[in-house]
Amino acid sequence: MWCWRFWMRAGANVCGVDEAGRGPLAGPVYAAAVVLDAGKPIEGLKDSKLLSASRREILSVSIRERALAYSVAHATVEEIDSLNILQATMLAMQRAVEGLGMLPDEAWIDGNRCPALSCRTRAIVRGDRLHAVISAASILAKTERDAEMRRMHERYPQYCFGRHKGYPTPEHLVLLERYGPSEIHRRSFAPVRRLLGRR
Repeated sequence: MWCWRFWMRAGANVCGVDEAGRGPLAGPVYAAAVVLDAGKPIEGLKDSKLLSASRREILSVSIRERALAYSVAHATVEEIDSLNILQATMLAMQRAVEGLGMLPDEAWIDGNRCPALSCRTRAIVRGDRLHAVISAASILAKTERDAEMRRMHERYPQYCFGRHKGYPTPEHLVLLERYGPSEIHRRSFAPVRRLLGRR
């Protein structure tokens, strides 16, 4: 998808967009969109993967309190399996931007692809490490998805989703083999698909 790249005019509203949960074998994929308020700076924003869980939670509260606008959305496991993970991620990003309650002048997307949006878009590889507005989106997406997987742990405690959040850790793979896929496992992902084929 073509992404417009140009210098933004002073005072333009830039929306940062990032996702969380493309790699796991279970659970939805999340995306967040954030427009920061220049008058309310937030110290310590960086790629969510470089922050501790406790620091992410603290920053997520600051983002919600100080951002000009923010929105978090997701695509379901069913949508992941029917569309594929890339398209489901683009869908979650679209939903996040549409949920802002405002149309930004431009959306800066972490990665090398842009979803179809009503505003100009710019793909920025490693953008969550380069731009605070994308870092803020990465933090919201990550904390919301982690919270969802903790809720899924309550429903399916045998898989220990609260620890690995659905990622293919050795522990998760052993539990998946032992108990078989749950309703929130992604049937289109190879380890789950292979297991279903054997069964």
